[in-house]
Amino acid sequence: MGESFLGQAFVYLLAAVATVPIAKRLGLGSVLGYLLAGVAIGPFGLHLAGDAGEVMHFAEFGVVMMLFLVGLELRPARLWAMRGPVLGAGGLQVGLTALAVGAIGLAFGYDWRMALAAGLILAMSSTAIALQILAERGLLKTGGGETTFAVLLFQDVSVIPILTVLPLLAFTAATGGAAHHDDGWIATLPPWSQALAVLGAVAAVVLGGRLLTRPVFRLIAETRLREIFTASALLLVVGIALLMESVGLSPALGAFLGGVVLADSEFRHELEGDIEPFKGLLLGLFFLSVGAGIDFAQVAAAPLTVAGLVVLLVLVKAAVLAGLGLASRRPRTEVLLTALVLSQGGEFAFVLLAFATQNGVLPAAEASLLVSVVALSMTVTPLLMMAYGRLADRLADTDLAPEPDAIEPQGSVVIAGFGRFGQIVGRLLMAQGHPVTVLDHDMETIEALRRFGFRVFYGDASRLDLLQAAGAAEAALVVVATDAPETTLSIIGTVRRHFPQAQILARAADRSHAYAVIEAGAHAMVRETFSSALELGIEALRRLGLPAYEAERAGRLFRRHDLRTLHRLGALRDDDGRYRVAVREASEQLVGVLERDQARGRLATDDGWDTASVVEEVRRQAAPSGAES
Repeated sequence: MGESFLGQAFVYLLAAVATVPIAKRLGLGSVLGYLLAGVAIGPFGLHLAGDAGEVMHFAEFGVVMMLFLVGLELRPARLWAMRGPVLGAGGLQVGLTALAVGAIGLAFGYDWRMALAAGLILAMSSTAIALQILAERGLLKTGGGETTFAVLLFQDVSVIPILTVLPLLAFTAATGGAAHHDDGWIATLPPWSQALAVLGAVAAVVLGGRLLTRPVFRLIAETRLREIFTASALLLVVGIALLMESVGLSPALGAFLGGVVLADSEFRHELEGDIEPFKGLLLGLFFLSVGAGIDFAQVAAAPLTVAGLVVLLVLVKAAVLAGLGLASRRPRTEVLLTALVLSQGGEFAFVLLAFATQNGVLPAAEASLLVSVVALSMTVTPLLMMAYGRLADRLADTDLAPEPDAIEPQGSVVIAGFGRFGQIVGRLLMAQGHPVTVLDHDMETIEALRRFGFRVFYGDASRLDLLQAAGAAEAALVVVATDAPETTLSIIGTVRRHFPQAQILARAADRSHAYAVIEAGAHAMVRETFSSALELGIEALRRLGLPAYEAERAGRLFRRHDLRTLHRLGALRDDDGRYRVAVREASEQLVGVLERDQARGRLATDDGWDTASVVEEVRRQAAPSGAES
């Protein structure tokens, strides 16, 4: 048995290692790579997978651990704050999808109870596939990603009432006593006792997480044995899963609840780090098992029926999600993302279909057909997401931006861009009693800032009419704090041409952008990371033993030397060879300056260099008459 287990483990690992990197290189994503690898080694491929059902049972633990980690990221306060999207988008998606699929089932002549059961089961989407794809593409933190997560969260929670409702839809006797035997000891209890057992299990997870786990993990952490802490983390997840499974609830849902309870724990990051490698490996095994478990014999027996059902399922779910998104007036790119990434069946469908068959809700033949449909729909999602990029670009080009706000000038300062950089400038000026007029073009940022009491107007600050409305014609200062380099240069050029009385202070992304900002007409500029990096360097010198006053003096000398070299290097930046030589010389000069100052033990004489004088010097060097130095 050990030999067969090792052989099977070798086959699955080999399939993953051989297939997934190729799929990623071809732009197919890791999920589709795992699914294709499972098909290749399955009973309808090379027949190397062994018992895919047994492997699936083990691999589903990857979904359990994924939801535990998701729960760790959701503090109860954040979960409560998300109640609107979760109950709204999630509840409507499950309800409308179940009704739509149920109506189609009725149209095909199925009993209403079978049709409704199929609708509830197929309303579930794959949490594993959706979150994996969004994470790989960096879309989890976008508006569409957050909506997707809210819908998935409601689906996972709704598994409990669906498990409760399904037995009520039974129209035949349950398939023998095996089902009752599989349900465990709880099936022998009267209904009221079963309800108490479920509530007791949930209370055990919540109270245990609050009262017991922290002292236990603190005790284990004192041993300073990482392998014991990792074993304890896995023990916790396995224990929660077994507890939930014993009372007939979803182990994944129990793990999610346990993660939420521990989200405020000081051990949250350690738990994440220990479980993450196991989660990724077992999720890959789950996708492999899905691919290996597709019944191609059934597909071959009725290919048009299966293909039609897969297409119908994807279209119905995408249409419901798209309709909800458009009705809530969300951007069409976000609507498209949510509709495509949630258009498949979910991993919970496998559990629910088996449960429905055991309880006489669905005949075995129909349940087996739906299992193939769900598995095949999972393989469609990565393909749809490959087309998402192009479709999203087209929609973004045709999306109508909101109308600019009616702007009321607030003072003699206009700030263009009020992200993390512009907010610091604006808060400092406002704290000193200088009213400012703020323009930003990101509606999410504006809405968030307005909730905190900031007065921010929506509008593209590169537009002349909006700058005029913001009071740029009377402004003493225009602060350009936008994060897109091209937008920054456009705003500077517009202000320079039409509002010459205004001093322009600009944010530069880096040294090369600083040259362009100066040439565009800014009166002063700041590189966005220079000062913060310099402050960190000064702190590093202090912690290495240099007295605080000497560290501060070294930082000032570094700043002064950098400003000196900025104008000299700006004149050479188009000559790559001379530029590299000048950079090396400047670095050597800096070492000499610091060494001489350290030997003198006093601050070098201030020669008056600042960003404004550097700007004027670079502009003079960039002019045609002074292009050669």
